[in-house]
Amino acid sequence: MIALKKITLPLSVFLFVSFLLSMIQIKVERPMLLLERLFEGGGWIEILIVALFGAFAAHKMSQPKTSAQWRKIFWSIYSLWFFLQLLLGIFASDIFLLTGKLHLPIPAMMIAGPIYRGEKSIMTILFLSTILLTGPAWCSQLCYFGAIDNAFSKGKTNRKPIKRKGLYKHLVLLLVIAGALLARLLNMPHGVAAIAGISMGIAGLLVMVLFSRKKHQMIHCSLFCPIGTVVNYLRFINPFRMVIDTTCDGCLACTTKCKYDALSLTDIQKKKPGFTCTLCGDCLSACKSQSIRYKFLKLDPEKTRRLYLFLTISVYAVFLAMGRI
Repeated sequence: MIALKKITLPLSVFLFVSFLLSMIQIKVERPMLLLERLFEGGGWIEILIVALFGAFAAHKMSQPKTSAQWRKIFWSIYSLWFFLQLLLGIFASDIFLLTGKLHLPIPAMMIAGPIYRGEKSIMTILFLSTILLTGPAWCSQLCYFGAIDNAFSKGKTNRKPIKRKGLYKHLVLLLVIAGALLARLLNMPHGVAAIAGISMGIAGLLVMVLFSRKKHQMIHCSLFCPIGTVVNYLRFINPFRMVIDTTCDGCLACTTKCKYDALSLTDIQKKKPGFTCTLCGDCLSACKSQSIRYKFLKLDPEKTRRLYLFLTISVYAVFLAMGRI
């Protein structure tokens, strides 16, 4: 029975990812898969490779004790692949760019860009679709910038909660929205708007270097990134939750694993992670009493976790194939 469970999740991911990417390969007129752009029929080879990689990720992520380590590895792979394609798109060929046009790879631009241009963005649409399927998994699986913040926050997390977190988060979000609206109203030249966007990205990197590295927490993602704040609110449209049951003895071991400042003593006493929880599941590996668990309606915890992994890893694999600027 246990062996069957180990096979079922990877096989499900393989089949689902194969189906989704096959629909993209067949239905979209302009080739979206990179290998299809390089040579005819290459998309089918890419589908097989990506689906197999998704199955491998599902196999490695299925064990709670090691899932935190593997999540970070797979997340880093995605981020490196994303930025490699960006560099190739800039210096080699525009076939490495999803739409054939270069956009700033800065998370805040998914909010500011559509407001400034007055038109929808494909990245914004992809972002919102992930919220519907996997809640806040964007911030722990799919954000190319977040993987960098995670690397800088390496080490044992400080147990002290971040002070005035809500104030900082909402202030940055309001400034980004106000800045984009002002730029649109003043008809700011695209070059100036691009400089403002690049400045936002540089500021984010400085936050990682100066604060995330020192605090061993993902300060950029938890406080500075406006997309993270949007995710914190929109995640409630998704039914997946993380809960703490009555068997919790308050040892705070989970706090040292949480990089999103979502498991303070107050959060644990309330029996649910805080506002900035991304459902990453890293805390499960630290909880010896197994008091922290995923919740999805009335489904039992183990089936809920496997369902969540199925969805997040499937979306991750599709983004690995499609996640280009």
